[in-house]
Amino acid sequence: MNATFMKEKPVFPLLTSMALPMVFSMLVNALYNIVDSLFVARISEDAMTALSLVFPMQNLINAIAIGFGVGISAQIALHLGAGSQQRADTAATHGMLYSLLHGILITVISLAITRDFLAAFTQNETVIQLGTTYASIAFSFSTIVMGALSFEKMYQAVGRMKITMCALVVGTICNILLDPLLIFGIGPFPAMGIAGAALATGIGQTLTLCIYILYYRTQDLPVHLHRSCMHPSRKMDLQLYAIGIPAILNLALPSVLISFLNAVLSVFSQSYVVVLGIYYKLQTFLYLPGSGIVQGMRPLIAYNYGAGESTRVRKIYRLTLGLCAAIMALGTLLCLILSERLISLFTSNPETIQIGQQALRIISCGFIISAVSVASSGALEGLGRGFASLIISLFRYSIAIMPLAWILCRCLGPAGVWHAFWITEVISAVISVVVYRRSVKLP
Repeated sequence: MNATFMKEKPVFPLLTSMALPMVFSMLVNALYNIVDSLFVARISEDAMTALSLVFPMQNLINAIAIGFGVGISAQIALHLGAGSQQRADTAATHGMLYSLLHGILITVISLAITRDFLAAFTQNETVIQLGTTYASIAFSFSTIVMGALSFEKMYQAVGRMKITMCALVVGTICNILLDPLLIFGIGPFPAMGIAGAALATGIGQTLTLCIYILYYRTQDLPVHLHRSCMHPSRKMDLQLYAIGIPAILNLALPSVLISFLNAVLSVFSQSYVVVLGIYYKLQTFLYLPGSGIVQGMRPLIAYNYGAGESTRVRKIYRLTLGLCAAIMALGTLLCLILSERLISLFTSNPETIQIGQQALRIISCGFIISAVSVASSGALEGLGRGFASLIISLFRYSIAIMPLAWILCRCLGPAGVWHAFWITEVISAVISVVVYRRSVKLP
């Protein structure tokens, strides 16, 4: 199967066939995040707090892996759409090489700064120790994460979504099964506590990479990694980073935001920090199906743009926007109706449950309108407009929400932080429409 099906099949069945495997794998991955947190919460609330404080660093590492992978995927799809096999192979080869180098650097840096990072947000020595223990194991797998995500984006670029679904699902299920065994010491396994959760994550990520390598060695693909493509190519490298760096920043900005909000909320009570951590776990579950649709859309919109299919580019964008809005409408209903039950999955503390209930109901008011920003930002990345996409993310995660959260918490107390979320989504949606229309000129 070659990649020309991306400009030949009808748009709706094409997008759904590309997106559904990613939606499924994203949901399974989100389920892992929920289950992992549930098991950690059973250790103690200090352990859950430690996990919440480590989350921004984990998110930053994933942002670098996924963001640079977006650059790899976009370049492969654009060059395949334009009929340039050599340049597509060069993009894949250079992308993989740089990803592995990123992984090595990140491992060294993250292990060196973790304790100081945690100490900036809490004086609780138990929380710092638990967070350091978790991070020292989890971050040791950073190079594996980088390699796996590079393969993932390479397969997505050529429309092999079922391969990425298989690899992600198998690795995630392995992680979920190992969590209780390694955390609580079931059967022959030692009771490792929070360290067991980190090790289970690393083993699952390693299994995912092994599956990608197995598929690559046994299946014929429209794009390949070649030694002959490793020669220096300044233009290709600049193109990879021109898309990859804004995409990394797009994904890294939430880490900066979470750290900022942790600092704002920690003044009131540790319970607010726990609630913010719980919200982001639940948000992952709600937003990842939309992310799955965007991941299915990116190679399609890039390939068709490279092939000069302007009408199909417009249809793909509008359909993606509609599907994302439908998913976020469902998420809004769940948060409004089941807010207490969702929070009580992670804690039995009545104060934390009450705070979390209020937070979910307020924040969810902005879910549906956020589909505009999510779809526009993803489409711009696929079209190689990385810096335009970054503008949208800057408004969502810093320019608008940080000042709003700081001002509103002084007027409304900690609830002001929750109101800052939905107000920001409205502002960002308006910015997204303007930026997309100005950045994408189609005949």
